[in-house]
Amino acid sequence: MMNNYNWCHGTECHTYETQDRLRGVKGNKVLRTRKIKVKDWHSPTSSWNWFCSHQCQQDFWRKYGSQIRAIAPRNEPLETPVDVIKEEKVGYSGHRFTETKIKPIQTQV
Repeated sequence: MMNNYNWCHGTECHTYETQDRLRGVKGNKVLRTRKIKVKDWHSPTSSWNWFCSHQCQQDFWRKYGSQIRAIAPRNEPLETPVDVIKEEKVGYSGHRFTETKIKPIQTQV
């Protein structure tokens, strides 16, 4: 059976002072990282299966962004070949306009 929860990967999640992070009994309280329910309607790679908030996601990127980018550095731009198609059209009120469509060209790999 698949695990239905992940712990938030935000590096500071356990430090934010919110009621839902508060755990323990009087005299022995802690702030705990949030538990995130994995949602079926999210893509498995969706950040919302790994981070409880934008703040936590930003904390993670601030701490680990350089290391992650070092795995696959980008030293040149990526390009997608496209066709630009311009069509003359007539609007509802009779005015003429040009509609521009950009369509990727399917390339053989």
